[in-house]
Formats: sequence, C-alpha cells, structure tokens
Amino acid sequence: MARYVIQSAFTGAFLSPDPDDGQPRWVLLLRDACTVDDMETAVEMIADHVDECHKAQVIDLDEL
Repeated sequence: MARYVIQSAFTGAFLSPDPDDGQPRWVLLLRDACTVDDMETAVEMIADHVDECHKAQVIDLDEL
C-alpha cells in the first residue's frame, strides 16, 4: 500500500487528515503528518482544501 503526504511548496507545511476525525489540517512537521493511502484521495484533498498559492505537491514516501 502506498503512503502519500501533501506538502505546500510555499510554506513547507503538510496537509494531513486528523487522526481523530479525519478532517484535513495543516501540520508543520512530517512526523505529525498522517499519510493518505491513495493518489485519488490526495488529489481530492488538494482540490477541496488547498489554495493555489500553496502549490501543493504529493510525495510518495515509499519512493524516498
């Protein structure tokens, strides 16, 4: 199973589903970011919760 994180190229923060309620939230540290299991979910989160100024990028942690 893939593990993705969404990162703002502008601020460096990560858009992450909250572990308690699943709602997206920005966190500053990678260790605090919960992963997203599929690219489709990551793209939906970006479309719904990220302003264009952030220039969000999806990072596949398994490829690092």
